[in-house]
Amino acid sequence: MDFRYLGNSGLKVSEITYGNWLTHGSQVENDIAKLSVRAALEAGITTFDTADAYANTVAEEVLGKALKNERRASVEIFTKVYFPTGPKGPNDTGLSRKHILESIDGSLKRLRTDYVDLYQAHRYDYETPLEETMTAFADIVRAGKALYIGVSEWTAPQLREASALASKLGFQLISNQPQYSMLWRVIESDVVPASEELGISQVVWSPVAQGVLTGKYKPGAPVPEGSRATDSKGGDEMIKNWLRDETLERVQKLQPIADEVGLTMAQLAVAWVLQNPNVASAIIGASKPEQIASNVAAAGVKLEAAVLTAIDEALGDIVERDPVKTTSPASRLA
Repeated sequence: MDFRYLGNSGLKVSEITYGNWLTHGSQVENDIAKLSVRAALEAGITTFDTADAYANTVAEEVLGKALKNERRASVEIFTKVYFPTGPKGPNDTGLSRKHILESIDGSLKRLRTDYVDLYQAHRYDYETPLEETMTAFADIVRAGKALYIGVSEWTAPQLREASALASKLGFQLISNQPQYSMLWRVIESDVVPASEELGISQVVWSPVAQGVLTGKYKPGAPVPEGSRATDSKGGDEMIKNWLRDETLERVQKLQPIADEVGLTMAQLAVAWVLQNPNVASAIIGASKPEQIASNVAAAGVKLEAAVLTAIDEALGDIVERDPVKTTSPASRLA
């Protein structure tokens, strides 16, 4: 496993992060989830990402139990705040001081830890003054409940304003967690250049586009039994917009490229996002432990320029690059 610095900080994270958005507490049984965490650790992954809203707090509980016997200093635990949790009352959502300070305590209890390495604003809150939000984060850092602060799916202007406020308040904003894959490249035009200027890294989710870039979904064919596209707990809604025949036909053209470089299509997809120097880590999930070792093989892979060009030519105009677009083919809760 290779490691990269997260933003302009001294914190190193594994190039592959284990995430439990659509798995722990929802799609897989807790015993399998624990085995998957163990497989991640054995594969060299030290960085784990979750959120209080995943499975309405259950995902944090499962991860906390799975990591309870690990040396705390040897892992990096990330979680998030914004989306509704609990009874979903009027103050159970957003980035108000009240919701942030109550949420961090709940997350720490469920994760069985005194602190998280990275606490992230899961989305931008248009209803709460940004200064209130950033001041609450500053207080959490000073209290030792979070070592660093990040965000998820924020725009370039939002990152600039938040970074400036963080500096005034005495802490750093070091990461953004956006969707990013061969098919979804909207961060490249604005977010990445701003982040490079500000000392912010990307920790990207859905690098295999909800499984579409594995090549298992074939144009004109029924979706495979047991795949995410058949999962009524949320997977089918997340992936359906990727399943157009035009998209799947283009994705199949990646198979000879993957074969040429000795990778599976999933490994090629994960390796591709890691070629971007502003990406510190790619988040992978797993519904079974054996998937993890395969995806970890993408860490440290160097793709030559000719390979990157071949990928672009294979995918053509199905790639989404428009930063104005706000609705992606995946969940707003990711």
